[in-house]
Formats: sequence, structure tokens, C-alpha cells
Amino acid sequence: MKTWMKVLLGIGAVIILAVAGGFYFTSGVTVVADDFFKAAREKDIKKAHGYLAKEFKAMADENVLADYLVRSSLGSVKDTSWSSRQVSGGRGELVGSVTTDAGASVPLRMTFVKEADGWKIYSIQKPTAGVQTESASPALPGKAEQGALVRQSTASFVASVNARDMGTFRNTTSSLWQKQFTAEQLNQAYKAVIDSGANWTVLNGLEPILTPEATIDQDGVLTIEGYYPTTPSRVHFKQKYVFEGAAWKLLGFHIQAKRE
Repeated sequence: MKTWMKVLLGIGAVIILAVAGGFYFTSGVTVVADDFFKAAREKDIKKAHGYLAKEFKAMADENVLADYLVRSSLGSVKDTSWSSRQVSGGRGELVGSVTTDAGASVPLRMTFVKEADGWKIYSIQKPTAGVQTESASPALPGKAEQGALVRQSTASFVASVNARDMGTFRNTTSSLWQKQFTAEQLNQAYKAVIDSGANWTVLNGLEPILTPEATIDQDGVLTIEGYYPTTPSRVHFKQKYVFEGAAWKLLGFHIQAKRE
């Protein structure tokens, strides 16, 4: 055999080994995903719940998971197809689609974390259905969901301000934020708002105006900005979210009343 052919065959072998190696190192997360969907399809919610990461479980008990699987059509997955598989250190990701019993192909992104007993599902994310602009990220929630996120976060914040204790507000935030700040630290951070004496409760009855367009950066952080049409001062807000488990969770919250 000619030398150049041996070299080419050698290179080909390396490529095959590299591809095989990639599938080997990512096989752990694909097995967990398949086992999760199998348990969900068999209505074994307790078993499916066991494949979730601690942070995911903290936000979704078995009843919440069961409801999510029904609403998302992910409780009847019969096949999976992953176009992208990545594992780096203690984190993993699968991107692709799943096929349901009804024959629907659902695009999906799943992230994983390595815990003491193996890989666990950290988040399950479906793109928003419907028409989207070219500039919109597939994972960007629709206007209605953005508004709901703002209203929920604002209501929780107002309740805590009125109680002069940010503990309730903290409990609604992302696990990432909770690890960084205690309730007492949040009390100090928002002390000026708490001590202002302003009637923030009026925000609960208003619809937030979202402007400019919401964005998701390269780290997956969703930023929603806008204002509440209050008078004589307009209340401006800037809220940041990160996707944890099966929902967007608050990562940052800024609010300010300004005369226009």
C-alpha cells in the first residue's frame, strides 16, 4: 500500500475515533434524557422527577412536573434526535427535537449538571411557538409571557417591600441569585425603596409597558425593560432572568421612579 494512502487511512481512523469519543463522553446525558422521557411516557412521575437536578426539584415538585409534561406535550415522547451534544466539566447540553405519539416534532434544548449520583436534568426549554422576527432568539418568550414575568416579579417585590422584609421576594428568584444574596443582604440593597414610604402597591393594578425589545445574551440571560404609566412620576424597571428547570427565574431587579 502506498505511503500516502496509509497516512490518509490513519487520519480517517483518527476522525472516526474522535467522533466515537464525542458520542461516548456525551452518552451519559443522552441516556438520562431518554430514561426521563420513557418514565414520563409511562406516567411514572416519581421516577421522572428523580432525573431532575436539585435546583430543578426545588422549583418543581411531582405535581408541577406532571402538569408541565401535559401542557408541553413532553409526556408522550416516543423518539429523540439530538443535532448537538456537548459536555464540559460538570455541565452538559442537548439540542435537537423530540417526536410525540401524535407525530409532532418538538424542538428542544436540555441542560444537565453532574451531581454525586450522576447526570441530572437542570433545565428543559422549548422555543416559543408562533411567528417570530428574524432577530428574535428561538428561546425568547413571547410578549404575553414577558409581561407575565414582569407582573409576577413586581407583585412579589411590592409584597416584600410592604412587609419590610425581602424574604418572600428572594424565594421567587433564581437559585443562582439566592446563592449570592441572603434576605438580609437584599433588605440592605433595597433599603432606600423600603424606607421611601411610596405606595408601590399601585403597580399591581397596572399593565407594564415593555420597551425596548427584550433580549437574551450569549450567557442565556433574558433582559426585559420598560415602565409603568404612573403619574406624576413614571416607574421604570429592568429585570433579568435565567432559565432554570422549566421556567424563567429572576436574576436581577432594578426599579426607579422618575419624573419625565
